[in-house]
Amino acid sequence: MFPTPLERTSRSWQIGYQSLLPVAVIAWLLPLLAVAMFSVKPSSDFTGGDYWSWPSRFAGFENYGRVFTDSPMPRYILNSFMITIPTVIGAVALSCMTGFALGVYRFRFNLVVFFLFIAGNFVPFQILMIPVRDLTIDAGLYNTKLGLVLFHIAFQTGFCTLFMRNFIRALPFELIEAARVEGITEFQIFWHIVLPLMKPAIAALSVLIFTFIWNDYFWAVVLTQGPQAQPVTAGITSFNAQFGVAYHMLSAGSIVAALPPVLMFFLMQRHFIAGLTLGAVK
Repeated sequence: MFPTPLERTSRSWQIGYQSLLPVAVIAWLLPLLAVAMFSVKPSSDFTGGDYWSWPSRFAGFENYGRVFTDSPMPRYILNSFMITIPTVIGAVALSCMTGFALGVYRFRFNLVVFFLFIAGNFVPFQILMIPVRDLTIDAGLYNTKLGLVLFHIAFQTGFCTLFMRNFIRALPFELIEAARVEGITEFQIFWHIVLPLMKPAIAALSVLIFTFIWNDYFWAVVLTQGPQAQPVTAGITSFNAQFGVAYHMLSAGSIVAALPPVLMFFLMQRHFIAGLTLGAVK
């Protein structure tokens, strides 16, 4: 049978999109590829005005070695891990408990409390810069890793609760009812029944929150200063003063700063995709 006009049109559009896909991928990756190429170029290429050609020699080991030896980059990376990991644990743990309470129990102000969590996600965080900074100063938490951890946990719990509550509402409620009939306590229901079923959602949410916190720049600059507490996103700005127009060093530092969330995603890719797509198909 000959294809209908609608099928021919659909097929032509499909072929057109497939031909544009490599172009779109290259355009999306072009800045990253440029930074990666800059990071392995020797300094002589930049002093000679040779920016966009292939490196005259491979200087990757030299550039990346200097990032770790001639700058506080190891300290900044350690600070980022000390801020990001406790934040992920705290936000996900709180959201699991609040999501369980809002998703399982039917109490009078359930929707009101849930809407409060949702409303917090729509507050522009830029307008909170001055009061949050003053609050951390008054509490003695300014320029400390603990201050950033507590702040991020407070701000991320709203989104995490929204995510977890909707996930728990999609679970089969008959399991909880059967456990209650057997006389199992509510904490045991949460710990032994609901929490194991939430593992894909916990993995997906952990990857998202890890990426959000690791890549945060705004609050890292507002609430910290100096290498003793600054994460890598804020600390890498000191490269501008230390290395000036040494674009190869700036690029190498940027690649190093971007590697942990990328590795986190690839390590958790299977769980991340399962957590996002679970329940999408009946």
